[in-house]
Amino acid sequence: MHKTRSLWAAFAMLMAVAGMAMASADRTPKPGGVYRLKPGIYVAEGSACSSPANAAIRRYDGKGISTAHTKACKATVRKRRGNQYTVAQSCMDAGTRTTSRQTQHQQVTVENALSFKQSIAGNMTTYHYCPIRELPPGLRKAAR
Repeated sequence: MHKTRSLWAAFAMLMAVAGMAMASADRTPKPGGVYRLKPGIYVAEGSACSSPANAAIRRYDGKGISTAHTKACKATVRKRRGNQYTVAQSCMDAGTRTTSRQTQHQQVTVENALSFKQSIAGNMTTYHYCPIRELPPGLRKAAR
């Protein structure tokens, strides 16, 4: 009887540990796409993931890097040197229903799979990845 209880206790402990491991497993997409970054929401250096200003938010979907005011961005690599990309990126305005695209030339330097630097018209900003659990509720859906 004592052995049976010990086995059940060991089994219960094993299941609890397995449950914790599964709960903490990262189920978000792996790094990839044009820049080999983890898809999701990034915020400018100095901004908190929990309350970023719209201007500090970038969303990487594997095809391009959009802002809070753009959508469906597509980066076309013009030149690549190591981890630095010179691109022409076209995006649609998120605030309108028009399908016209605006193109912007920029440089993106991928620091690692969770951070990058973006230079537009000579202005460089560093961005870091935000885990979904750290984002405000309004951004969590956009991060998926």
